[in-house]
Amino acid sequence: MPNGGVFRFLFLISLFTLSLSSIPKYDNIFLPIHLHNDDSLSSSASSCPAPNPNLNYKPVIGILTHPRDGASGRLSNATDASNIPASYIKFAESGGARVIPLIYNEPTEKLLKKLDLVNGVIFVGGWAKQGLYLETVERILKIAFQRNDAGEHFPIYGISLGFELITIIISEDNNILDKYNARNQASTLQFVENADIEGSIFQSFPPDLIKKLSTECIVTQNHHFGISPEKLQGNEKLSNFWEILTISTDENNQVYVSTVRSRKYPVTGFQWHPQKNAFEWGSASIPHTENAIRVTQSAAGFLVSEARKSTNRPNDQEVRDNLIYNFKPTYGGKAGKGYDEVYIFE
Repeated sequence: MPNGGVFRFLFLISLFTLSLSSIPKYDNIFLPIHLHNDDSLSSSASSCPAPNPNLNYKPVIGILTHPRDGASGRLSNATDASNIPASYIKFAESGGARVIPLIYNEPTEKLLKKLDLVNGVIFVGGWAKQGLYLETVERILKIAFQRNDAGEHFPIYGISLGFELITIIISEDNNILDKYNARNQASTLQFVENADIEGSIFQSFPPDLIKKLSTECIVTQNHHFGISPEKLQGNEKLSNFWEILTISTDENNQVYVSTVRSRKYPVTGFQWHPQKNAFEWGSASIPHTENAIRVTQSAAGFLVSEARKSTNRPNDQEVRDNLIYNFKPTYGGKAGKGYDEVYIFE
């Protein structure tokens, strides 16, 4: 080897040796082989706490279908069709649950049997406020109250229309809602004075995200109806049932109740849509920022954490026979509007 090559070789060796000497030493880090050879370390490092036997680590959420195909007849014209936007299903799954569809117009006996398989329910958004749909929501809601009164923790999420229907049912007034202009709107959530978030959905939100809810438009509103704080508080039945957590304003600067929780039951009402930020893309107004996605994740996590408290342990095979995995979604977002994916039941 020429002298120049020898020199370069020795120079590289010296650099390599120097770099090795500069690597910090972590004497307290042990590889698995070290733990295997050291019984004192192995016994403590490999022990994991046993799962809490009082919690259900296989929670199942029932989601009630909504009439028609969710796409103004573009996907199905069947008069008995009903649907669940896939965003609600992904929402529940992202929190760590599986989903069973509750088909609103199926025989009552079949619907009730499915309710025995779930640990909580989501009432979705939409437009149906009367007839069989309202009756089905009321039936499920009463069963949820009965199960909670009997000692089972059984959570309900009423989202947009779902919240409106619970409000109609509790007030026993089909005209309790007022019109608002909050169609396809990103907004903030303003916490009411002295709002107690302990034990509410917002308890699961990181503190920095709680602050951003009131300063950044990171929730999605999409509704024509709602209820004002004054009207809710002025109705004895509603004020006894709901505790207001947040309010929001529509395009005309009219104030409405945006988040509530039941004073007695694990029931949360949203006028906004926690599922849309991460899983819907058809509207330009849906926020997809990192903080908006964290809103979806935190809301999903709270729902499933509540469902884990359910003492109901249904038969595994019956659950599998009824899971949403037995159905296929339809891609409805190709037109660039409406839901991206929807499950249609006929």
